[in-house]
Amino acid sequence: MSVSVMLIGVTASLISAFSWAVSAILIKVGMKNKSPISVNIFRLYAVSLMFIIIFFINGTFSSLYFLSGKELIIAFISGQFGFVIGDYFYLTALKLMGVSRTVPITSTYPLWAILWAFLFLSRHINLQIIIGAVLVVTAIIIVRRAEEKEDINPKGFIFALLAPLSWSFAILTMDWLSVEGVPVLTLAGIRMMFAAVGVSIFLPKYIGELKQISKKEAFLLIGAATCGLLIGQYLFVYSVNLVGSQIAAPVSAINPIIASFLAIFILKEPPNKKILEGLILAVIGVILISTA
Repeated sequence: MSVSVMLIGVTASLISAFSWAVSAILIKVGMKNKSPISVNIFRLYAVSLMFIIIFFINGTFSSLYFLSGKELIIAFISGQFGFVIGDYFYLTALKLMGVSRTVPITSTYPLWAILWAFLFLSRHINLQIIIGAVLVVTAIIIVRRAEEKEDINPKGFIFALLAPLSWSFAILTMDWLSVEGVPVLTLAGIRMMFAAVGVSIFLPKYIGELKQISKKEAFLLIGAATCGLLIGQYLFVYSVNLVGSQIAAPVSAINPIIASFLAIFILKEPPNKKILEGLILAVIGVILISTA
């Protein structure tokens, strides 16, 4: 892999992390009175509509005809594990245990992604990549441990363990589809559309709450969907396409640290030295990964 390709791939992954962080801030600003699942439903519906419009404009829908049945099924499975099942485990764990207990566990998904890439995609994984990924995960744990401590709920702990496994499996299947030659825009869009179909299972329970979303909340959620699920996911898929999930996943995982910094500057949350310590570790980790 050339240095220029690595640089572009890592940059795309970093920008995707920033986009996810901005999305988290937008949700935090305007969605205090709505459940995470209803927010997820709205975001997935909104971004699916965006991708449908983009597909119509640039003719991407025609590329779907060239996908095999196997590729479509795997794309569907990838969308479910990434944005329906995985997010359900994560959101439920957050509700049961809180942020400081949940995020350190769920942030291990890059390590799982590296393991799957090695075992199932025969990717070359050296010690430098592993050390870099561990530093990134450690950085996230340090930052989130600065939060108020919550009690551990046994059920929440299990859900928190299942979330990163689900996300990493989604990344693995997405990486496989990328290797098979599925175009980046097609892959990013179809996963979102399939996820929107899957998340509809929760619609009957949350339809009342969705109807109560105000214009301001809808505007913020559309912005969050644009940043996190349109731009962020497209760039993440693009990064995986260039450098593989074993590089893209741990680099993009720094988004909680970026979100913490944005919260300080935008939401005026009090700064904490742990955030700076986490940032330093994360930067070192990203440098190690990108130069491996």
